Amino acid sequence: MRRTIGTVLVLALVLAGLATWHYDLLDRWLEPDSSSADPAAIAPPEGVDLPPVLAPGDVAPVARSSALSPAKVRRALAPYLDDPDLGRHVLAAVAPLAGGRPVVVGGSGAAVPASTTKVVTSAAALLALGPDHTFQTSVVRAGPRRIVLVGGGDPFLARAPAAAGDEQPYPARADVVTLAKRTAAALREQGVRRVRVEYDAGPFTGPSASRQWEPDYVPDGVVSPISSLWVDEGRPAQGFGRVADPALDAAQAFAAALAGAGVTVVDGPTAGAAPPTAETVAQVTGAPLSQVVERVLMVSDNEAAEVLLRQVGLQVSGDASFEGGRRGVVRTLREAGVRLAGTTLYDGSGLSRRNRMTPAVLLDVLRLATQRPDLAAVVSGLPVSGFSGSLADRFLAGPSEGRGRVRAKTGTLTGVASLAGVATDVSGRPLLFVLMADRVGRLKGTDAEVALDAAAAALGACRCG
Repeated sequence: MRRTIGTVLVLALVLAGLATWHYDLLDRWLEPDSSSADPAAIAPPEGVDLPPVLAPGDVAPVARSSALSPAKVRRALAPYLDDPDLGRHVLAAVAPLAGGRPVVVGGSGAAVPASTTKVVTSAAALLALGPDHTFQTSVVRAGPRRIVLVGGGDPFLARAPAAAGDEQPYPARADVVTLAKRTAAALREQGVRRVRVEYDAGPFTGPSASRQWEPDYVPDGVVSPISSLWVDEGRPAQGFGRVADPALDAAQAFAAALAGAGVTVVDGPTAGAAPPTAETVAQVTGAPLSQVVERVLMVSDNEAAEVLLRQVGLQVSGDASFEGGRRGVVRTLREAGVRLAGTTLYDGSGLSRRNRMTPAVLLDVLRLATQRPDLAAVVSGLPVSGFSGSLADRFLAGPSEGRGRVRAKTGTLTGVASLAGVATDVSGRPLLFVLMADRVGRLKGTDAEVALDAAAAALGACRCG
């Protein structure tokens, strides 16, 4: 299973080239009109005689049966799950997409899920709020010369719009510079040119960092203090790490942009509360929740996942704390029919080492996501093996047929490695799978990830029916 450094580098370069082509990065050099034209309407080059374009026939059936062969599943996974780099506690379960008894390949009970927790959080957010839900950041009038910047829990609110010519982020971001310009225009119409700026980080309550996280996570800049008002997820305008007070930082960025738009800021920004009946001066709206979820899962975004946890708590019970969010996620999933026996959740991102989850829970959530259109973003947001997101530079070991046949959420902490997602075997049969190892040696983390990648790839390469 171990490759030489040279072999791994060659494979990485090949896959990087494939990924570049796969994501159509070369489209920017195409003529503007050709990228949107119907291919059948484009004339072939002079001298080239092509046959007419015909309508395709019926698609052949993918697989005649969804039934899994336990023996074939175990045979595919055994060489990789027996790897000593995975440690002494390895859980593995594979199930047919349509339902039925899972094939349990190894272990029992629950394990530390790490970032596969984000699958659960994302599904609960979509169930509680709906895929089209959006989050607003507003400016309200609290007096003749007093305005309040009000956070609405937009996880991707940006410091400024993306510069022209730069690669545009996905999903598109609302930003405080645009909000400041809209605010300035509205204030000028009302004859107001001098204001005092306050900010309200409103609905989120309780500690901004989970008590179940390692104590150095926030001080060392591993994760931001969680707030309903921030820009760039609490990252500073310059340098690395996280800012100490994300709400204040966002308000300062807004106030500077407001001054740049021609409104004199006479005081602040200072913390304050927006009056319940205050008039809205201006507003920006973030991306739909479905797109937020796709981004959270694709890059394993800890901050945004914690915002989603709080939003679930706010929607379900009006309690937008870590505890309220935890209860909201549990209640929402139970109402959707997910069996949560053996599960303990303390956060939305999986940073807590005290979280516990069984493979059955992740299988239930993934199956639900494949069956309900409102949860489709949970599947479409899963990285593709060897091609995108947190799996872009992985899957260099194991059966080559598995690359591109697996979509999975990664989970990594010191001593923990996990994968949960969907694989399609070479017969076209879709499989749900969960692989978890939470007693990995301190220096064996990368080797454990390679072993799990190879195991998942083996599912894509097998004929498991």
